Amino acid sequence: MTRTVLILLGIIALVALAIAGIGDAGQASLVWLGYRIDTSASAAIIIVGIMAFCAVSFWNIALWLSRSPQRAERARARARRKQGDETLTRGFLAVANGDGAEARRQAAKALDVCDNVALVRILTAMAAEQSGDDVATRTAYSAMLNVPELKLAGLKGLMQLAKGQGEKAEAVRLATEAYNQSKPAMWAFETLFEARLEAGEWAEALDLIDGALNRKLISPIFSERAKASLMAASAARLETSDDAQMRDQALDYAQRAAKLQPAFTPAAIIAARLLNKAKKVGRAEDVLEAAWGAQPHPAIWLTYRDLVSSETPKERARRLQGLIDRNKNHRESRMLQLERALLAGSKPDITAAMAALADDATEDKLTKRVSGLMSRGAQGLGDLEAARTWVAQAALASGEPEWSDIDAEGNAFAYSASDWSDLILTFARNAALAHPRYERGEKGLPEVPDLSSRYVPSMPFIKAARKTTGGKINPIPQPDDPGDYDTAITGQNLDVIAVPQVKTARPRRTSPRTKK
Repeated sequence: MTRTVLILLGIIALVALAIAGIGDAGQASLVWLGYRIDTSASAAIIIVGIMAFCAVSFWNIALWLSRSPQRAERARARARRKQGDETLTRGFLAVANGDGAEARRQAAKALDVCDNVALVRILTAMAAEQSGDDVATRTAYSAMLNVPELKLAGLKGLMQLAKGQGEKAEAVRLATEAYNQSKPAMWAFETLFEARLEAGEWAEALDLIDGALNRKLISPIFSERAKASLMAASAARLETSDDAQMRDQALDYAQRAAKLQPAFTPAAIIAARLLNKAKKVGRAEDVLEAAWGAQPHPAIWLTYRDLVSSETPKERARRLQGLIDRNKNHRESRMLQLERALLAGSKPDITAAMAALADDATEDKLTKRVSGLMSRGAQGLGDLEAARTWVAQAALASGEPEWSDIDAEGNAFAYSASDWSDLILTFARNAALAHPRYERGEKGLPEVPDLSSRYVPSMPFIKAARKTTGGKINPIPQPDDPGDYDTAITGQNLDVIAVPQVKTARPRRTSPRTKK
C-alpha cells in the first residue's frame, strides 16, 4: 500500500512540474448532474490525482481489512511451526545427550505441535530406542514402513533391533527387503555381505558383489578386492577335495584371484601350491614373484624357497635373489637378504645384510623375528655372545602379525571359515590383511633360535680356581641365582656373566686298571 501511494504522489509531482515548465496549459470544464465547474488544466490534473490517490488508498484499506482473518491464521501457523521446530530441536538434543526420558517427552509433545510427520516419527523411534524400550522402538519403526520416504529408515531400525536381540534370520530378511528397494541403501548390502561371509557362502557373496557393482552401491576397487579374496577362500576350501575337478576349480579360482589382486598374499600362496603340485614350477614362481613385487610377505619367500628341493644351498640362495630383486627396498627383502646370505654361508654378505637391517633392529622397531634373524646372523659370523644377546632382547620384543599367518607346522593361511570371513572383509574394505592367529595369540613357527644359557663365575673365582688346577680351568655352568660363593676361596661375593656353551670332554681311559 505504501508503495502504491508513493507511486501516485510521484506521478502527480511529475505532472505538476511538466505543467509548470510549459506555462499556461489552458482551461478545463466539468459538467456533472447539471453543475458546471471551470478551472485551469493544472488544477484539474492535481484534483484528478488526489481523487485517484484517495480511491486507491480506500481500496487497499478495504482489502487489508478483508484479509485480517487470513493474516491471523498465518501468524498462528508461524507460531505453531516455530514451537514445533523448537520441540523437535529439544527432542533431538535429548537423544544426542542420551536422555531417553526427556526425548520421549519432547516426542510426545511434538505429536501435538509439529506438522512434520517424518521428523516426528523419527524422533519417536530414536527416543524409544534411547530409553531402551524395545516394544516402543519396534512399534515406532514399524510405523515408518507405511510412509514411502521413511521405509528404508524403518527397515534399518528394525534390522538393528533384530540384530541386537540375536535374531540373525530376521535381520537378514529385513536387509534383503531393503536391498530389493528401487534405491537400496549401503547398510543393506553390508548386512547381507557380512551374513554371507559368516555363513561361508562364498558363491552367494560373489553374486552379491556383482549385483551391488551393477547398482553402483560399491566402487570397482572394492569389488575387485572382494572378488579376489572370495575366490581365494573358495580355492582354499576346494584345494583338499578328493575330486580332481574340484581341485582344478580351486586352481582356476586361485590364479584368477592372484591376477586380480597380487597384493592379496593368500591367493598367491594357494595358486603357487596348486601349480607346484601340477608340476608347473615356473608358473608358480611367476605368481609368487608378482605377489612379492606388490606386497612382500614371509609366507611368499618360504613357499618360493620350497618350490625346488633338489638344489644346493648356494643354488637356492641365487634363486632367492631373484625374488629379492622384485622389491629391493622393502623390509621383507632386507630380511630375506640375510636369510639368503646365511644359506650361502658368506660372512661378508652376512655382515652387509645385518648392517642393512640395523635400522629395523633399533629399540622402537625391534621384533622377535628381527631379533632371531640377527641372532642367526651373529651365529653365522661365529659371535655366539652377540647371538645370545639378540636372543635375550627377543624376550622383550613383540611378535609380527605377518609371521603369525604361518602355523607351527609351516602351513600358510591355514584358516577356518570364520577366519577367512575376517580376512575377506578386512581386505575388501582396507586393502590390508587380517591376522586372526596373531589376535588370538597362537604360536607359529619359532622366531628365535634355540640357544641354551650358560654361565661362568667372575674373574676372582677363576683366578682362585686356576691356583688349584695348575692354571687351567673349564667354564663351569652356574644357576641363574648362584648366591654367595665360598669366601674361603674367593674372599668376596661373585657376579655371574653369560658365556658361550662349551662342551667339556669326559676323560677317556687309555688302559684298564690293574690290581696291585
